[in-house]
Parts: sequence; C-alpha cells; structure tokens
Amino acid sequence: MIVGIMKETRADENRVAITPAGVEVMKQNGHTVLVETAAGAASGFEDGTYQHMGAEITATPVEVLKQSEMIVRVRDSQPLESGLPRDGQIYFGYLHLASSEQLSRALIGTGATCIAYETIQSTDGALPLLKPMGEVAGPMAIHEGAKYLEMEHGGHGVLLGGVPGVDPGTVVILGGGIVGINAAKTACGLGAKVYLLDTNLDRLRYLSDVTPANCFLVYSSPATIRDLIAKADLVVGAVLVPGARTPTLLTGDMLKTMKKGAVLVDVSIDQGGCFETSRETTHTNPTYTIDGVVHYAVSNMAGALPRTATLALTNATLPYAVEIANKGWERAMKENPEIKSGANVVKGNVTYKAVADTFALEYIPIDELL
Repeated sequence: MIVGIMKETRADENRVAITPAGVEVMKQNGHTVLVETAAGAASGFEDGTYQHMGAEITATPVEVLKQSEMIVRVRDSQPLESGLPRDGQIYFGYLHLASSEQLSRALIGTGATCIAYETIQSTDGALPLLKPMGEVAGPMAIHEGAKYLEMEHGGHGVLLGGVPGVDPGTVVILGGGIVGINAAKTACGLGAKVYLLDTNLDRLRYLSDVTPANCFLVYSSPATIRDLIAKADLVVGAVLVPGARTPTLLTGDMLKTMKKGAVLVDVSIDQGGCFETSRETTHTNPTYTIDGVVHYAVSNMAGALPRTATLALTNATLPYAVEIANKGWERAMKENPEIKSGANVVKGNVTYKAVADTFALEYIPIDELL
C-alpha cells in the first residue's frame, strides 16, 4: 500500500504522524511511504532521515493526496485547507468530528474511509491512541495554568505550591481519566491542594490508591462543582465522552462565582469544551478573559511539545497503521474490533453513532458495510 504523510496545517501544529523509525517499519512490511517535504522538521526529523529509512520525499501535499492509498495524519488536520481525501482512500488520524459539522459533512461527501484515532477502543474500554496525548496534555495543563496565574499573564498571582507559612493554591480537575490523573499528579507534585472529580466510583476508588495525600477524590455533581470552583485558583477541564461532544460542566453563571484572576484550562476543547465560555484558541494567542477569569483553550496542546508528542504518538498509532496497510480497512476491521471502533465515516456513511446524533445525521452501523 502507498502510505502518505503530510505536513500538518493546523495553527502551531508541530507534530508529524510517523517518525522515520515508523517509516522503516512500514517499509519492512512492504509498503511505500510518501512524506511531504519538511513534514517532520518541527519535531526534529529532517527529510534526509526519512529518506535514509526508505521514504520518498514529495514536494507538495497535493502529490501526497493524489498518490497515496492511505493518509496518516495527526490532527483532524483541517483537510478543508490542505485538500480532502478522495473516494476509496483511507484517512487515519484524530478527527474529533463531533466538534465540527462542517468537517463531518465534508468527509461524508468524499467517499473516503475515515478512521479516528480518538474512537479506537480496546476491549477493556481504554482509548489507546488518546492515552499518549493525554499523558502530555495533563501535566501541560498544570504548567500552563501555573504560568497564567502569574499577574503578568492576567492571573491573580498565586504560586500553586505556596511557600512555608502560606497556603498552596487550589486546583480543581474535572474528569479522572488519563488527562485528569496526569494533571493531578503534576499539581500534587508542585504542592497544590488538588480536588479530582469523576462520576465513576470504581475509578475514584482506583485513583485513591495511586494519587498523593494532597489529592482529594470527590464524586462529581453540579452542586460539588459549584462549591469547589468558587475556591479554585486553577480549574482543568479533562472530561471525555468517546467520539461525542463534551458535556458542559461549568456554565457562564458559575463562572461569575470564581475568583478574579483564576484560570480555566479546557483540555476538552477538542470535542467542544466542557466550559460554556470556552472557545478554541491557539498557541500564538492562547488565552482570553471573561468575567475576570483567564481561559486557556488550545486544542492541540501537545503541538507545543512536538518531539515528545510525536514519539509517543507513533509508539501508539504505528501498530494500527501497519495492520490497516497490511490488510486493507475491511479485513482489518473484521479481524480487529479495536480498528472497527475507529470507523467514523465510511463510503459516505456516518458509522459512529455519537457523531450522527450530534448533527442529526443518518447512522449506519459499520457492520452493515463490512
């Protein structure tokens, strides 16, 4: 199969879908790999390194799209900017379709098979292709939150860890998944007082065994959220409903009860955001302020740490990409239910129910197309 790797076009997106080492594995499996020139440069991987591993360097994204049977990308990647996949082509990457009706309808019209990293799900319910980026975004949410708590950046001047004789800052984390637990560990390591909220009691029991003593596990409810955010210096939104739009947990009215100069970091913005006042931002212009509260809602947070993020992402995605390339999408889905769970749009049909429900589109179960 001819596999294409394009340079990411999203603002401040510095990751690349496959490392040169990943190209070598693809070549060992008998596949041709086309890499757009400079696709990996921001992650520290030069064209020459890709060529050394057997990739063919192409000058433009148009060439990659035209020649490839499967496109592997990082983000939903704004294909409206760089060209849409064609009929019969496989498109494999983060799609986050529930947050974009425009992108969803555009991909429906292509006839391509669009497989989303974020909905590939293992038998135990884990999301293996979201996990590595959550492990980056969780700690980063605390680092960014701590920075924007500085008065110079609009915050009210609180050091999360405090100092002897002064209370530490208070961090509230909504969601106890991969982002949430990694954010909590980082905030606790700084010495903050951390509240980690979730609605899954079994998850809370597990978290109580693995988090430090300064992390308080709380069952999430609107009343609890209202109470805690009034005390918070930093609130991290780390809620995820696989493939679906994120529920709103913090409303505009609740925002008015927060401290002036507090900070919100909405990691859930990829799927629409869990704060009513969230709107997508970029690394170039990462924040804005509403009612005195600083909002950080960069949708590709890991793009600021591309070396780490690209290596971690390839480790997770490459086995799936190789299997799809080896078998073709139909056989791969028939033989691997994890890959089948990634089917979002196939041959003009929406095959992921949460996406169909979000935009009132017709839903066709993937099994009917296999």
